[in-house]
Amino acid sequence: MKTYKPTTKSRRHMTTLPYRELLSGDGPYKPLMRKKKRQAGRNGFGRVTTRHQGGGHKRRLREIDFLYDKKDIPALVETVEYDPFRSAFIGLALYADGARRYVVLPKGVKAGSTFLVSEKAGVTVGNRLPLGAIPVGTFVYNIELSPGAGAQLVRGAGTFAEVVAHDAGYAQIKLPSTEVRKISDLAWASVGSVGNEEYNLVNLGKAGRSRWLGIRPTVRGTAMNPVDHPHGGGEGRQGRGLRRAKSLWGKPTGKGQKTRTPKKYSNPFIVSRRKVGKRKKG
Repeated sequence: MKTYKPTTKSRRHMTTLPYRELLSGDGPYKPLMRKKKRQAGRNGFGRVTTRHQGGGHKRRLREIDFLYDKKDIPALVETVEYDPFRSAFIGLALYADGARRYVVLPKGVKAGSTFLVSEKAGVTVGNRLPLGAIPVGTFVYNIELSPGAGAQLVRGAGTFAEVVAHDAGYAQIKLPSTEVRKISDLAWASVGSVGNEEYNLVNLGKAGRSRWLGIRPTVRGTAMNPVDHPHGGGEGRQGRGLRRAKSLWGKPTGKGQKTRTPKKYSNPFIVSRRKVGKRKKG
């Protein structure tokens, strides 16, 4: 991590990633870039549906290949680049047939590394193959939920899942949330863990850096009036006065609260529920 001399109060605890050491220094590949309209947390009617979003630096979207539909064709990682829309680093992959695609890079892969998407690929970092061909105990990322759907799980910086078992045509995957879930052996996954594992150590240091990222301020419920939040009201600083923490809409929230929909469609695929709150830390 890169630290700074405390020339101001905000600089004292500010940390950033040493991008010059981690990135290849190449500019983005323009044919794979496009504009993206900023929603600022609003739906088609202009109403806020996701709070605390808005503003931020102007950004252009990089088209990331999550389908990995170019199978049995070796690929060379030409660059390691920063993506303003995600925490992980991305790389420009040049396939042997001349095609170029952006991919999420795993830990340990640098410019000049190669990978292969194939059912017969070796179990080495960066290669992609069906879950049924990946042995127990292997770390994986960019996991499909169903065959051909494209990578949907484990795409954030520093995350990885572990193959813990194979049974009756399904692989049992332990996800970063500690949930163990069954996924078809025919679904594909990449071997390794997502790169930029120091991302969670970054200290923004000041409110302005949050605003640059498009994050608007969050007000505590206890600082509001009773009409605005279930935790609001009281003279001076008060406890919430409720047995369980609630959201603005009265739904259970906070550490240790179960928020999963009781009749969710994917319940039959959950082998072990995720651990929350203090139990997860212990």
